[in-house]
Amino acid sequence: MSERICVVGAGQMGAGIAQVAAVAGYEVTLVDVSRDQLDRARSGIERSLAKLVEKGSVEAGAAEAAVGRITPANQPVEADLAIEAATEDVALKERIFQSLDEAAGEGAILASNTSSIPITRLAAVTSRPERVVGMHFMNPVPLMPLVELIRGIDTADETAAYVRAAAERMGKTVAEAHDHPGFISNRILVPMINEAVYCLMEGVGDRDSIDTVMRLGMNHPMGPLRLADLIGLDTCLAIMEVLHHGLGDDKYRPCPLLRSYVQAGRLGRKSGRGFYDYGN
Repeated sequence: MSERICVVGAGQMGAGIAQVAAVAGYEVTLVDVSRDQLDRARSGIERSLAKLVEKGSVEAGAAEAAVGRITPANQPVEADLAIEAATEDVALKERIFQSLDEAAGEGAILASNTSSIPITRLAAVTSRPERVVGMHFMNPVPLMPLVELIRGIDTADETAAYVRAAAERMGKTVAEAHDHPGFISNRILVPMINEAVYCLMEGVGDRDSIDTVMRLGMNHPMGPLRLADLIGLDTCLAIMEVLHHGLGDDKYRPCPLLRSYVQAGRLGRKSGRGFYDYGN
């Protein structure tokens, strides 16, 4: 198996993907236009690995070696597998895929960590649609064992097999989804979150009651409003808009309160405030 992975986007997801790939032995180039973001990503990876060492999940030597296998960069480089992990914005992702098509090398596989954007659409802006695939990690990447593999209309069997093997090498279990809006995970999850926001807006229950019902009554590890804060309210809104537009059904209409929070900059944990207040 080849050894070079290029991860584009050094936010929470991109940093997590870089971490698990490096722990699995890949040489990783982590790409972002912001040097500050790359520095924050490296610090976050070091903290994450330190916690895993404390828990006994990763050996100290392996953690140190993994950090040494991650190289920051401001531009995509040649790789055997390039994984885009940018903001959930179609135009941005299309531009990244065009740049990866030019930079990653003729034989490279191009994967997207998109939560909901059609893989076929991203593949169409490249010269290699048969080598484009969805590789959707769950948040937080180092802890969540699932990768959702999504084939575009032209994705080759060999491409899907390669990405499955890479994910399994990173310690993940793979579930395969077809290229429909939201795939499997967010077709189910984000409408549930959206409905919880409707319950809050309409006064069916307060924030804590809504989350408590789902935690203690449905055995969810985290209530939907706190989960929305973890995912990012802007990401939840973007996914609902993809579902609403792609499926044409008003049951996927984003809750107005969710839209208002995003407009106010209350994006969840990453902004310090969402449905909950995270201070500094």
